[in-house]
Amino acid sequence: MTTTPTGGPAPSTPGLAEELRISIARLSRRLRTLRPAASDGPGPLTLTQFAALAAISQHGSMTPRELADHEKVQPPSMTRVIAFLEARGFVARSPHPTDGRQAVLSVTVAGAAFLREERRRKEAWLSCRLGELTEAEREILGRAAPIIDKLSRS
Repeated sequence: MTTTPTGGPAPSTPGLAEELRISIARLSRRLRTLRPAASDGPGPLTLTQFAALAAISQHGSMTPRELADHEKVQPPSMTRVIAFLEARGFVARSPHPTDGRQAVLSVTVAGAAFLREERRRKEAWLSCRLGELTEAEREILGRAAPIIDKLSRS
């Protein structure tokens, strides 16, 4: 029988899958609630809007089609997301360097600042929660983080 670092029996694969699904969903939901109050600025973005802004930031400039493909959404849906991000001043559209029919999207200074602040807020909350754990628990999470990332990318 396999045991966990805390001495208890290791959960079966189906049991572990259920436990991880519930825990990750709960943590994700909690992080999503860490949104600025209405008085803190223009308000939160939807998950799709935030993901699109983050993708453009991470990959540099992208065409709307590349962004839709990356985010696995239909182009008409992405068109609405881009329009919203442009209206907020988070994304700028410029002519494509080689294809006059296309545009290239890039994150504006305001968009980059928004992303930084959202990430700072969430990481500060998570850092506080991690500080409540024992050193051994933090060590286990440190070893598990790359594995969870691997699962998220498969």
